[in-house]
Amino acid sequence: MNAETRFALETFNVEPPVYIASVEPSVSDIPLDTRSARQDVPTVDVAALMDTYDMRNIPITDEEETLVGLVSEYGLARAYVRKNPREQLSLVPMPLATLARILDARTVVSAHEVLGEGRVYTVIDALHVTLSRMTPDDIAIVGDNEPAQLALISAGVAALVIAEGAPVGERVIAAARARGASVLATTLDAFSVGKMISLSLPARMIMETDVPTVRLEDSLEYAKGVVSSSRFRTACVVGEDRRHIGLVSRTALMQDVQKSVILLDHNEYSQAVDGIEQADILEIIDHHRLGAISTLKPVKFLNDPLGSTSTIVANKFIEASIEPTPPTAGLLLAGILSDTMVMKLSTTTPVDIRAADYLAEIAGVDPAEFGPKLIQKGMDLDALPKDELLTRDMKRYNLFGRSIMVSQVMTSSFEFAENEAGEIRTELDRLRTTMGVDCFFALFTNVFGDASDLFAAGDEACIAKLGLRDQPVRLKGVMSRKKDFIPKFGQMFRQI
Repeated sequence: MNAETRFALETFNVEPPVYIASVEPSVSDIPLDTRSARQDVPTVDVAALMDTYDMRNIPITDEEETLVGLVSEYGLARAYVRKNPREQLSLVPMPLATLARILDARTVVSAHEVLGEGRVYTVIDALHVTLSRMTPDDIAIVGDNEPAQLALISAGVAALVIAEGAPVGERVIAAARARGASVLATTLDAFSVGKMISLSLPARMIMETDVPTVRLEDSLEYAKGVVSSSRFRTACVVGEDRRHIGLVSRTALMQDVQKSVILLDHNEYSQAVDGIEQADILEIIDHHRLGAISTLKPVKFLNDPLGSTSTIVANKFIEASIEPTPPTAGLLLAGILSDTMVMKLSTTTPVDIRAADYLAEIAGVDPAEFGPKLIQKGMDLDALPKDELLTRDMKRYNLFGRSIMVSQVMTSSFEFAENEAGEIRTELDRLRTTMGVDCFFALFTNVFGDASDLFAAGDEACIAKLGLRDQPVRLKGVMSRKKDFIPKFGQMFRQI
């Protein structure tokens, strides 16, 4: 933001507008699936969530909502199909209530709030073998066999799961309480109990960690590339510190997304924000020459050869019988005074003057006093690096097959351009190469001298034909880039 704009915003107590670098469709423009699961949630619950919402993948987060992994259908299948059939079934630490919910069981005795890490034994026969192997952290699954139930409790089992809806006798309940063993009763058979315990592993133990990610500001084209190259065919959207935001799918990326745009004070692609070719242009309001821009559908196009686009906007308020707020009126006034150099440029019309008077009354300022202060703020040139000075107010044009850039710097005298001529020419050459244009012009316009000093960078033949070998060249009466410079040099380019 230049000093002139900052001064206007501060004068009328208005927050700076949000800078938009591109209107290319981004991830933020499409709907995202924001569902996720915590890393300590049992796998069976993650699978149920995926089934309920028809999700092929679900992001996994920690307690701070930071993305830590992804559970996919493929990952679920691989985690359980690849299990070694001889591997001992085990239980990770989990609340007793969680295990009871997974097994659809009734808690008969609750001796522990949380079960520790232990092995799981299904006691069908050979009770003495099981008893010889068990530790105080282990769980036993048993059927309708009270002697076996009592023996397991006496052996110090952490929890007893009584399957197949078998009754739980008073002797068993009393023994469990005495020995500090938890007892669950379920209608599931022993095989189903083992299967459900196998599915009770927390999501963190089966999730994938090499998760493709994108950010809200990433373009849809970039997101499509990430998703198409991912084996999950999806990507997680993250914010700062990998904070989970949502999930982007191939289906969402297939949508036709366009940002709605109104072009103000320009009507050429070369002067517009990046991504304009993919935007939905609703309207154009301008006061410049017509450029090469096309739309797929008819749009409102208001182009009036006035001194400022702010005048056009002010007149829209007047036509609609709507009075702008004082801050809005003040900013529109600043636009008119800046564009017309306080009504001194040749582009100034009586319409601009009337609009400025109307806005000044609402804003409560005197244009004759406010205008020079505004312009002077933009003329503090010594503190600015040459690249910033030459690029803060520049416009690109395509003239008769040539790409040109025209920068304009407002000054209060010719002294700066004369003293800094060498550095200006060096920087123009660099900028021309960097920006890939055929010619780069810089107008140093003396607002009080009714003239501009012109610098140019281009190929030797072009500079010679334009008569610009010796620089700067003083152009009398050239105050406006739009009305004075472009028409004159455009005709010269036509003849080159």
